[in-house]
Amino acid sequence: MGSYISAFIVGGIICVIGQLLMDGTKLTPAHVLVLFVTSGVILTALGIYEPVVKIGGAGATIPLPGFGYSLAKGAIEGVKKDGLLGAFIGGVQATSGGITAAVVFGYLMAILFNAKTKP
Repeated sequence: MGSYISAFIVGGIICVIGQLLMDGTKLTPAHVLVLFVTSGVILTALGIYEPVVKIGGAGATIPLPGFGYSLAKGAIEGVKKDGLLGAFIGGVQATSGGITAAVVFGYLMAILFNAKTKP
């Protein structure tokens, strides 16, 4: 039960930060997306995000910084295994499931629903 609560709290804090950034600044959701993924990569490289993942579990790995965490962790493991080329291959291999799901479900939603452009 404690892991559910910590995941909820950590994930909630990440979402609150994103909402505050959008409400308090002129950042768009796209800017926040890039900021969160990039911050996940940077915090992982500095060794700061791993303890957050250990505390928050899915609450830290599912949101956007978690995607950056997975990219960075895959790249680091790829470098250990394949050298410099692993920096490019490892991140993509580690996140291929998420990338595939985004493409497939995005395509399905585009087929099922009519997009409406904003005037």
